[in-house]
Amino acid sequence: MRPVTVALTALCLYGAVDGWLSREVSQAPGILAPEAPRQALIASAPSFAHDNHSLTPRAHFDLTARILAAERYHLDKYASLMPRDIAFGWGSLSDTAKLETIRVSQSGRFAFWRSGERLPDEEVKVISSSFSNMHLIPANDSVRNAILRARVGQIVMLSGRLVDVKSPEGWSLPTSLTRDDTGPGACEVVFVETFVAR
Repeated sequence: MRPVTVALTALCLYGAVDGWLSREVSQAPGILAPEAPRQALIASAPSFAHDNHSLTPRAHFDLTARILAAERYHLDKYASLMPRDIAFGWGSLSDTAKLETIRVSQSGRFAFWRSGERLPDEEVKVISSSFSNMHLIPANDSVRNAILRARVGQIVMLSGRLVDVKSPEGWSLPTSLTRDDTGPGACEVVFVETFVAR
């Protein structure tokens, strides 16, 4: 067998196994994560170093939510610190019946949702405040592996801190501190200390 054929076969097998391992988890209808994330602001805390970056804690953060979409990043400037973004949903957006009416996608460190029908303004507001794309900074290798293995559809219990990031390359990234914002700057930047998916 030619080396190119062997390499292509190996890549195909890897892709098939990876696809099977990351397949979406089915859940029965019903609200599976009823509560919004809980946070407690930190009045003043010193910055700390992590992976050559400076992180400034802004709030303690706890979340139980459903994974709506997940994107792995390898090449952008955030990838070494934040290898995966996850779009989480809670309240009505943890209900399979509701999720059958909307579509969630991710691109360029943003997450988007859309509905096939025009929704009342009040429902748009509820959906937008029950959904967030989060930049996840694993506290250690065990947490990193858990984040990378998590699958769309799973319910996650996560705890850590919301942080502002300063990079040695000169860029900075502040965290959102509210669930009601949208657009650039609306993502939570989470230093994840525990991450359990089921």
